[in-house]
Amino acid sequence: MPPNNALDRLLLRAEIEDWLLAEADLLDARRFRDWLALLHPDVRVAMPIARNLSPGLLEREERTQAGRDLMWVDEGYATLEQRVRQLETGVHWAEEPASRITRIVAGIRLLEVEGDRVLAGCRFVLHRNRLEDETDVLIGRRRDTLLREGEVWRLLRREVLLDQSVLQAKNLTMFL
Repeated sequence: MPPNNALDRLLLRAEIEDWLLAEADLLDARRFRDWLALLHPDVRVAMPIARNLSPGLLEREERTQAGRDLMWVDEGYATLEQRVRQLETGVHWAEEPASRITRIVAGIRLLEVEGDRVLAGCRFVLHRNRLEDETDVLIGRRRDTLLREGEVWRLLRREVLLDQSVLQAKNLTMFL
């Protein structure tokens, strides 16, 4: 049920914020199996490619001319689970040795609340370091749809909007 007063909305925002920060902690600690348990079976994680457009067309920055998204990432549960299994083998050319990653999630807001479904917006910084000199910084915005199942929240949708149109990282082996 949507919050019907300011206190309920504040408590819901705090609950969602705690969930998003705990998720970031799991990923940073490489506890990928625990992270998978937070995902809804129908989860979709998408990161459209931003295009450089003139000021009058900025609303279409992440879309193609035909209205279809060009994606850096477009994954469902099966693909995410497969990537976790691959990392667990210890044979992954881009993650051996493992990257050191820190995620900062901030500016969390409730954009929509509809029953047991919440659309939350936030800003993020992801810093990755590997070996002696490989460093990547991804900065952007996210729109996360969480669905409450009993007492547990599950990630149903994640849209990641990077603040860059050219990917500087060598790969996207990290979970976003």
